[in-house]
Amino acid sequence: MPGLLLIPLLAGSLLGAASRPWSPAASCPSSAESSCREAPRVAVAQPAPSSVWKFTRTPGAKDGESFAAITKTADTTQSDPDFAGLIVRCSPEGKIDVLVALIRPFPPRSHPKVTIAASGGGSLTFDSSMAAAGAAVLLPDEVSAFAAGRWQTTASLSVVVRESDSEIKGLVALSGLREAYHSLLANCGQ
Repeated sequence: MPGLLLIPLLAGSLLGAASRPWSPAASCPSSAESSCREAPRVAVAQPAPSSVWKFTRTPGAKDGESFAAITKTADTTQSDPDFAGLIVRCSPEGKIDVLVALIRPFPPRSHPKVTIAASGGGSLTFDSSMAAAGAAVLLPDEVSAFAAGRWQTTASLSVVVRESDSEIKGLVALSGLREAYHSLLANCGQ
């Protein structure tokens, strides 16, 4: 119903504008005799800046085990609906893991191919495995070096996850990764 109320409002502003000639950014004279009406102004909402890296700590499968992690959500305007974002976590052994978070899980025993392209150029494809009941794709250990180094000066990553005949694409902005990564390292052993 709220959309129906908007129609007369829009029609009125369009019809009112039709009765006067169009001129780019014409200002009205300051005289009181002027019948000049200003064109309606519409505020356009700007998309919120990319979300910040969020720090979390989640329990592991074993007693007393936990994972400290930083996560960044996908740029929803440039990602498939099933692509959630990127996770960089510290495992209980102190190893850094990089995962791609998905909304629609793959079968837990899947081994999808993941292609990662940095905004500065270059792309790599990796064989991966599944974690978190198929909702996260665990990338191989070598990807951790990128999170610790090169990605910290990269604007964004384009990610494509392929499994059988299914493909999920996403884009993640990496702004703030350096600070978030150092915060993660400081909390790994706690």
